[in-house]
Amino acid sequence: MLICIFFHNRPSAPKIPDGEKDIQKKRQNKDTLELQCLIDAHFEHRKKEEEELIALKERIKKCRSERAEQQRIRAEKDKEHQARSEVYITDLASSVNLLIKTITTMTKT
Repeated sequence: MLICIFFHNRPSAPKIPDGEKDIQKKRQNKDTLELQCLIDAHFEHRKKEEEELIALKERIKKCRSERAEQQRIRAEKDKEHQARSEVYITDLASSVNLLIKTITTMTKT
C-alpha cells in the first residue's frame, strides 16, 4: 500500500501551453526533416563511394591481368632470344673449332 501512495504522489511534468506545443512540434518536425536529409545525404555518399570502390577494384583487376599478359609475352620473347643466342653461340663455336682445325692443319704442312 505504501508503494501505491509513492507513485500517486509523484509530481507530474509541468504543463506546456498550447502555443508552445505548436512551436515545439514545428521545431521537432524541422529537426526530424533535417536529420532525415543528413541520413539521406550520408547514404548517397556511401553509395557513391561504394561505386567508386567497385570501379577501382575492377581497374586494379584489369591492370593486374594486363601486367600478367605483358610478363608472359616478355618471358616468351626472352626464351626465344635465349634459344637464338644458344644457336648463335653453337654456330660460332663450330666455326671457331673449324678455323682452329684449319690453322693447325696449315701449320703442320
